[in-house]
Amino acid sequence: MKQKIINLQLATHVGALIPFAWMLWDFFTHNYGPDPIREFTLRTGKTALVLLLLSLACTPINTIFKFRQALRLRRPLGLYSFMYASLHFAIFIGVDYFFNFALIQDALLEKRYAVVGLTTGLILLSLAITSTQGWQRRLKKNWKKLHKLAYAAGILAVIHYIWLVKQGVTQPWYFAAVLILLLALRVAPIKKWAGSRLKGV
Repeated sequence: MKQKIINLQLATHVGALIPFAWMLWDFFTHNYGPDPIREFTLRTGKTALVLLLLSLACTPINTIFKFRQALRLRRPLGLYSFMYASLHFAIFIGVDYFFNFALIQDALLEKRYAVVGLTTGLILLSLAITSTQGWQRRLKKNWKKLHKLAYAAGILAVIHYIWLVKQGVTQPWYFAAVLILLLALRVAPIKKWAGSRLKGV
C-alpha cells in the first residue's frame, strides 16, 4: 500500500511538471504562434486552472469512491496550481507590461478579468503559504475554514478565463461545468445520492 501511495504521488509530480517542461521546450525551440506572450499566458493560466480543479476533485473522489489516497494529492496539486498561476502573473506584469506599474494599474481599473485574476492569485498565495503543518497547528479550526477559499479561487479563476477569451469560445464553459459538478458533490443530498448509485453499480 505504501509503495502504491509513493507511486501515485510521484505520478502526480511528474504529471504536474510535464506542461512546464513542454512550455520550456516550445520556448527554446521557438515552437509557438505569432503572439507568444498571449500563448504562454493562456497556457500557464489554463494549467493552473486544471490543477486547481484536480485538487478540488480529491475530496469528492475520497467521499464517493472511498479512495483515501486522493486526499494526499490535494496539497501538491494546489501548490503546483499556485506555481503556474505565479508564472501566469509573472508573464502578465514582467513580459506583457514590463513592470510598468502605471499601465498595470490602468489594466486593473479598466479590465475586469485582471481584477478577478489578481484576486484569485492572492487567494492561492494565502493557501500556499498556510499549506504547511506548522500553519495548520497555528490556525487550528480556522485552517479548514481558510482552505475552503480554494473553491472561491476556482470560481474566480473560471470567471477570469471566461472574461479573458473572446466571445463564442466554449472551452472556459467546460471548466465551469466541471467546477459546478465538484461543488454539487459537496452538497450532502447529492453526495449521498452519488455514493448510493455507485454502490449499486
